Amino acid sequence: MKLLSGYTKEEKSWMMYDWANSAHSVIVVTILPIFFNSIATSQGMNTWGYATSIAMLVVALLAPVLGAFGDFKGWRKRLFTGFMLLGVIACAFLAVTPLLYGPEKPPAFLESLAFAILILYILSTIGFAGANLYYDSFLSDVTSDERMDKVSTMGYGLGYIGGSTIPLLIFLIMNLVLGSEYLLVCMSVAFGLTAVWWLVFSFPLLKNVRQKSYVEKQPHAVRKSLGKLFTTGREIFKNKALFVFLLSYFFYIDGVNTIIHMSTSYGDTLGLGQTSMLLALLLVQLLGLPFALLYIKLSARFGARAMVGVGIGIYCFITIFAFFISEAWHFWLLAVLVATSQGGIQALSRSMYGKMIPDKKRSGEFFGFYDIFGKFSAIMGPALVALVSGLAADAIRAGGTSMPEELIEKAAAPWGVLSLLLIFAVACVCYFIILPRYLKKKEGGRHA
Repeated sequence: MKLLSGYTKEEKSWMMYDWANSAHSVIVVTILPIFFNSIATSQGMNTWGYATSIAMLVVALLAPVLGAFGDFKGWRKRLFTGFMLLGVIACAFLAVTPLLYGPEKPPAFLESLAFAILILYILSTIGFAGANLYYDSFLSDVTSDERMDKVSTMGYGLGYIGGSTIPLLIFLIMNLVLGSEYLLVCMSVAFGLTAVWWLVFSFPLLKNVRQKSYVEKQPHAVRKSLGKLFTTGREIFKNKALFVFLLSYFFYIDGVNTIIHMSTSYGDTLGLGQTSMLLALLLVQLLGLPFALLYIKLSARFGARAMVGVGIGIYCFITIFAFFISEAWHFWLLAVLVATSQGGIQALSRSMYGKMIPDKKRSGEFFGFYDIFGKFSAIMGPALVALVSGLAADAIRAGGTSMPEELIEKAAAPWGVLSLLLIFAVACVCYFIILPRYLKKKEGGRHA
C-alpha cells in the first residue's frame, strides 16, 4: 500500500491491529444494540448503557495491575493474546444468538437470550479493552517520540478503511440482496465475520512486534508489581501536567466513548430507520481515514495539543446537536460531525500521553493508568445517560401523561444525551484552563 510507504515493518504490523479490532467497534458496538433492543421488553437503551458501564468497570479495576504485569519481559504479548482471544470467542458465540431469536418464542426464553447477549457483549468488550491496553503500550516499542502522532493516527485511519468499513459494508450488501426477512441471518454472519476478521488480522502484530521495553521478572513479582502501582500513581500525581492531562482525558474521552457506544441505541429509541442509521455509520467509516490524515497534517503544523482541543470543541457541539435530532437526515449530519474528529482525538490523545511518559521501560504501568482513566470514564457516561433518561421518563409519567411507554422513552432519551454536556464542560476546564498552566511551568523548569 502506497499509503503506508515510509513506515517500518514493526510500525505497519502494529497499525494493522487497528484494522483488526475495528470490526468489533462498528459491528458489535453499533449493530448489536439494535438487535438487543428488538428483544428487550422495555428500557433497552437504559439496560445497554448499564451493561456497557459494567464491562468498563471490570477493565478499569484490572487495568493498572494488568499494565504492570505487561511490563515483565515476554508477558505483554501473552496477555495481549489472551484478551484478544477472549473477545474473538465472545463474538463467535454472539454469531449464534440471532439464529435463536424468534418473536414467537416464549417471553422467558427471550429474556434468557437477551441476558446471554448482554453477557457475551460484556465479555467481548473486556477482551477488546484488555487487548487494547497492551496494544497501546506497544506503541513506544515500535516507534519514536517524534513519529508517535503520525503512527498512532495512521493506525486509526487503517481501522476506518479496514475493520470499520469492510465488515459493515458486507452486512449492508447482504441485507440489501437477501431482504429484511433474512436480517437475522445477516447479523449472524456479521458477528461471525467480526470474530474471524479480528483474529486473522491480529497475526502481523503477533509475528512482527516485540516487547523492547521491559523490566525483569523478580521473586515475589506479583506483590512487587502491586506495590509499584502506588509508586507509579504517586509519580503521575506529582507530575502535575501528566495528571491534569489524564484528568481532562477522563472526562472528554468519556463523552466520545459514550457517543460511540450509545449512538445506534439512541437512534433506535427515537424511531429512526435502522438501515438509514447503519448507512450513516458507514459514512463515518468512509470519512474517517481522510479526516485522520487531516489530523496528522494539522497536528504536525499546530501540535497535537491544539488538535485535541479542536476535537473536544466539536464533540461539545455534537452533544448539543444530538439533543435536537428527530429525523434520519439529522442522524446523517451527526455522523459527519463525528467522522471529523472521532479517530483524531483518540489517536492524538494516545500519542500525547505516550510522549509524556517519563520512563518508557514502564510504559505498561503508565498505560495501565491511562486505560483506567479511560475505562472509568466509560462507566460514568453510559450510566449518566441511562440515569438521566430514566429520571426524565419518570418525570413525564408523574405528570399524568397518557402517552404510550414507547413515546415516553422517545421523549426522555434526548435529555440523557444532553447530560453529556456536563462531562465535556469539566473536560474543557481541565484541558483549556488548568493544563496550559502546568505545561508552562514544566517548560519553564526545563529551560531554567
